[in-house]
Amino acid sequence: MQISPNSVVTLHYTVSTEDGTELDSSTGGEPLSALLGSRFLISGLEEALQGKSSGEKFDVTIAPEKAYGERLDHLVQAVPATMFDGMDVEPGMQFRATTDAGEQSVIVVEKTDDEVIIDGNHPLAGIALSFSVEILDVREPTQDELTHGHVHGAGGCNH
Repeated sequence: MQISPNSVVTLHYTVSTEDGTELDSSTGGEPLSALLGSRFLISGLEEALQGKSSGEKFDVTIAPEKAYGERLDHLVQAVPATMFDGMDVEPGMQFRATTDAGEQSVIVVEKTDDEVIIDGNHPLAGIALSFSVEILDVREPTQDELTHGHVHGAGGCNH
């Protein structure tokens, strides 16, 4: 069976930056299963999977706009340190923030006595990602998987 929209795909992957720094891998562990079209995978990887079949292996580099987007300078902001009163805030910490665009994750970049610099960009924004993929299985989704928008394990789903 060839991969098409709404296919359930089980695969092993390794993802790296273009300079070869490995970010994540399922190789040697549990494979990843995903319902295509559910926005679980980045769009560039979903596109690269289309038309492929079980048993195929391939490498693909995904541009930032088809991965986690370009870095947006306006998502880096200084906020008053008083917004974090009573908290021990350190660079690298992540928080959920309410913004004009709704809830989003932010990362603390820097902290002074008066302000905290936060970054609302995804940590992988602006980075091209290289994937090595081995497709293990391709199947049609069950009706429950389509309804719920995700793959169910052997025991089904509790949602």
